[in-house]
Amino acid sequence: MGEKENPSAESAPTTTATAITPKNVKKLTLIPLIFLIYFEVAGGPYGEEPAVQAAGPLLALLGFLVFPFIWSVPEALITAELTTAYPGNGGFVLWASRAFGPFWGSLMGTWKFLSGVINIAAFPVLCIDYVQKIFPVFHSGWARHVAVLSSTLTLSFLNYTGLTIVGYVAVLLAVISLTPFIVMSLIAIPKIKPHRWISLGQKGVKKDWNLFFNTLFWNLNFWDNVSTLAGEVDEPQKTFPLALFVAVIFTCVSYLIPLFAVTGAVLVDQTQWENGFHAQAAEIIAGKWLKIWIDFGAVLSAIGLFEAQLSSSAYQILGMAEIGILPKLFGVRSKWFHTPWLGILVSTIITIGVSYMDFTDIISSANFLYSLGMLLEFASFLWLRWKSPSIKRPYRVPLKLPLLVVMCLVPSGFLVLIMVIATKTVYLVSGVMSVAGIGFFLFIKLCKRKKWVGFEQEEDDGFERDNVSSLCISVVVLD
Repeated sequence: MGEKENPSAESAPTTTATAITPKNVKKLTLIPLIFLIYFEVAGGPYGEEPAVQAAGPLLALLGFLVFPFIWSVPEALITAELTTAYPGNGGFVLWASRAFGPFWGSLMGTWKFLSGVINIAAFPVLCIDYVQKIFPVFHSGWARHVAVLSSTLTLSFLNYTGLTIVGYVAVLLAVISLTPFIVMSLIAIPKIKPHRWISLGQKGVKKDWNLFFNTLFWNLNFWDNVSTLAGEVDEPQKTFPLALFVAVIFTCVSYLIPLFAVTGAVLVDQTQWENGFHAQAAEIIAGKWLKIWIDFGAVLSAIGLFEAQLSSSAYQILGMAEIGILPKLFGVRSKWFHTPWLGILVSTIITIGVSYMDFTDIISSANFLYSLGMLLEFASFLWLRWKSPSIKRPYRVPLKLPLLVVMCLVPSGFLVLIMVIATKTVYLVSGVMSVAGIGFFLFIKLCKRKKWVGFEQEEDDGFERDNVSSLCISVVVLD
């Protein structure tokens, strides 16, 4: 079942990450980690409404009930195993590098980083969109631009103050933003009429499968993003599997209960189920006070999403520097808070730039790049399980390799579907971004050769090559 392993090669990622992480930094514990995962993925039921508009309430309920088993659970299981086997910052970048070499690690970093920062850019805009309902001055013009810029900088500074602080802020934001949904569901449940779950979707409205599947995908992905924080977690081998398990259940329940209650209690045309409809439903069910509460919760949810995903992107940069894919300077930490300030700065600058664009196609392109990264992640998982079966895995998915292949094939098929239905613009933008990623890798190789900047140890030290891996990375004959 694979060749004899090189112990030094397998232990390198853990050793490197441990050596660089400051000893006096307070580590993330279980509860903050659960809520950081929650905000990496969901942040509340906000955004699930288009699934009803696209396919009706019954299929929306079935989608949020079934999709976690074919997508969220496999992704969370893979994240749990690989994070405990390679508990260093960088996460999926580290996995791809260990499986297929630095070229694929670098390309994975490009795909996931661009996807992440484009997503981050949406959240300050979302905050301003909700605020403008109360203060119309922020609808357009210089006031809106200043508001987006100032909110982005303020939220980035909070991230700079420390991951532990961000984690406990995530707990507080989750409690406040979810409470109105609990109240709405409790009021709505006695008003439920089960026939509405079926009849509302049978009014001749054409089903939009593209919107339906993209809504499910958007609301239930990014489980692996938290892997880039592995070096900052207390006892990651024990903490990560439990945190992921709890977060999967918590996230699915937070989607299903409000959807179950509102679709059964509120009779409106299916086409009205657009983003933000939960707030309108709250007004119908309980009054304007609950609508305002949910709108306020949406702003807090967007803040939580921003903080969690900015942390992931910043620590991804830190992790890539720790394993030699980026120059050593990208691994610098703040003297006061020990946070990766340069990673936060780079992510924030790109986020600000993207937030002023009309980025509908860019977000779709980010999803396309994320899909490419996930296909590479599944391949890395299977390859590492086959190539390095004896490496210590504190958590191990309890399946043999053939069943693991099946487990990965099902979500991979969904990823291919998402990519096939993409537009030509998405293909073009994604292609340009991927080519830029390859160009960036070549530039970094040149920097190493010329010794223009310093790097940590080479990521491919001890990298085991065989016929298959050599074929996979044949493109790296640019050396």
